[in-house]
Amino acid sequence: MAEVTAALVKDLREKTGAGMMDCKKALTETNGDLEAAIDWLRAKGLSKAAKKADRAAAEGLVGVAVLKNGAGARGAVVEFNSETDFVARNETFQQATSAFARVALDVHGDLAAILAAKNPAGDGTVQDVITNLIATIGENMTLRRSAYLAVEQGVVTPYVHGAIADGLGRIGVLVAVQSAGDPAKVEAFARKVAMHIAAAGPVALTDSDVPAERIERERAIILEQVKEDPKLAGKPQNVLDGAVNGKLRKILEELVLLKQKFVHEPDLTVEAAAKAAEKEIGAPATITGFVRYVIGEGVEKPKDDFAAEVAGMTGKA
Repeated sequence: MAEVTAALVKDLREKTGAGMMDCKKALTETNGDLEAAIDWLRAKGLSKAAKKADRAAAEGLVGVAVLKNGAGARGAVVEFNSETDFVARNETFQQATSAFARVALDVHGDLAAILAAKNPAGDGTVQDVITNLIATIGENMTLRRSAYLAVEQGVVTPYVHGAIADGLGRIGVLVAVQSAGDPAKVEAFARKVAMHIAAAGPVALTDSDVPAERIERERAIILEQVKEDPKLAGKPQNVLDGAVNGKLRKILEELVLLKQKFVHEPDLTVEAAAKAAEKEIGAPATITGFVRYVIGEGVEKPKDDFAAEVAGMTGKA
């Protein structure tokens, strides 16, 4: 019997997209014959994954997981994508998403480390789990992104909008609040902030956290608006600069979490609401970070997928 080497298993995985254990079994069953192993996997329906890799995976689930760590806490969020929302309602897919979020806790949200981590529910790696799910369910899937937050003292609080199961939904939020105050009261305030983040969609915690390219894009739009404003025609440059900077400040109030109007108390900014909450909490409370994932955000989904499918079923082009 030919030796089934790691290199041979790797070669078969790359050619078929099947899981590591399935590749090893296929090579064992075919006495190390690579082509025969490919046929064996095809016959078992396990070589489908590679063929589906170019399909847009813009549905799926966001999963969150948190863990207390003495006086502190840590949390992780992942986005696991599928092609259709139907698959997101599959219990196996949901269990996998939850497991991946727990793995993300252990590796501080490092995506490559998550994929390479041992499958928490069996043999192989997380990547093997995904590959096998693709083969079993028949859709392209991808663990798209992950993030991690931690505080030495305080809370990391999750919130899932429209949760379909515990810690799973289409919009997932984590917020970290550093505080030595009453843990229950810090948690209650942090949950309000997390709900605000889900609704308001800030892009950064502070002005300096807003990506430079976003600032430049907004500034370019404002410059065009200022040029076309008849009220500013013929005004000196310092007046025009003031108008640009004023509009940019207004936009930052919409983009930056601490500057946004708090949805629970619109008379206060989020920063002011945190300051006010300190009286109840009994100690300073600082929002140190947040993550907001919306399923499929930024993924370009082909617009004609459904139309093409219907046309194929009805015979109409």
